[in-house]
Amino acid sequence: MSATDPYVVPLAPNVHAYVQPDGGWCLNNAGFLGDADESLLVDTAATERRALLLRDAVLAEGLPLPSTIVSTHHHGDHTYGNGVFHPRARIIGHENCRSEQLTAGHQLHLLWPQTDFGRVDILPPSLTYHDRLTLHVGDIEVRVIHPGAAHTTGDSIVHLPDHGVVFTGDLVFHGGTPFLPMGSLAGSLRALDLLRSLDAPTVVPGHGPVTDPSSYDSTERYLLWVRDLATTGRTKGATPLETARSADFGEFAAWRENERLVANLHRAYAELDGLPEGAPLDPVAVFGDMAAMNGGVPVACHA
Repeated sequence: MSATDPYVVPLAPNVHAYVQPDGGWCLNNAGFLGDADESLLVDTAATERRALLLRDAVLAEGLPLPSTIVSTHHHGDHTYGNGVFHPRARIIGHENCRSEQLTAGHQLHLLWPQTDFGRVDILPPSLTYHDRLTLHVGDIEVRVIHPGAAHTTGDSIVHLPDHGVVFTGDLVFHGGTPFLPMGSLAGSLRALDLLRSLDAPTVVPGHGPVTDPSSYDSTERYLLWVRDLATTGRTKGATPLETARSADFGEFAAWRENERLVANLHRAYAELDGLPEGAPLDPVAVFGDMAAMNGGVPVACHA
């Protein structure tokens, strides 16, 4: 096994995290749980090939193929693999996740046209909820919670209260830089408070290794730093790109994808300008500035 191969982390009896190193662009985490009769999958993967590996991992743990998928949000790295499990699995997500996924379509194909995604059918949630939803998979209680606009406007947290496990989706990137242009900086800070209130000692982030609640603290420090940078930069009349280029990354310098800072500043500037949380930003400006931060090279999909 190489350092870049996906691996399974047992979290509790019949509860597993599926981790895809190194957690960079398009290398998300998933999870699965259940018993001999049924199983539930938290997210899929960015390519058909990777979703098939995830399917094999579920079967290798002695669980049946999933009858339910919970999508933590609409982004393709978490949903493009849904077709591998369809039509056996119904897909559950926040009502905004459904509309965002239908609007986005094959968005990753536009960003990374050279990537072999395989067969990808856009399959949004067929069962949606507004605030909270509780499922029971065998004897496992699964609470699905909408935190409000955060990473996107349609995020879901998946909490297993009896097992002390939470799947955060992309509210947390462990060792990676948060990504806010489709959500909210203020909302992301509130989401961290919600995650803390669940008091789950085991945290499965959307990207990066399985961790613990200390990841909330480091994420919060980053978000507050971005907010302060935006306030100072906007007061000076500097653009998000100018502000990002002059920033001292400090403790965040080693985090993956630090070019996302400029995208996050676009969101922070928008909120300082009074735009509603989650209001659409110009994707050409956001990704163009990230490419500029990346030395003129577009960000790369690693799936």
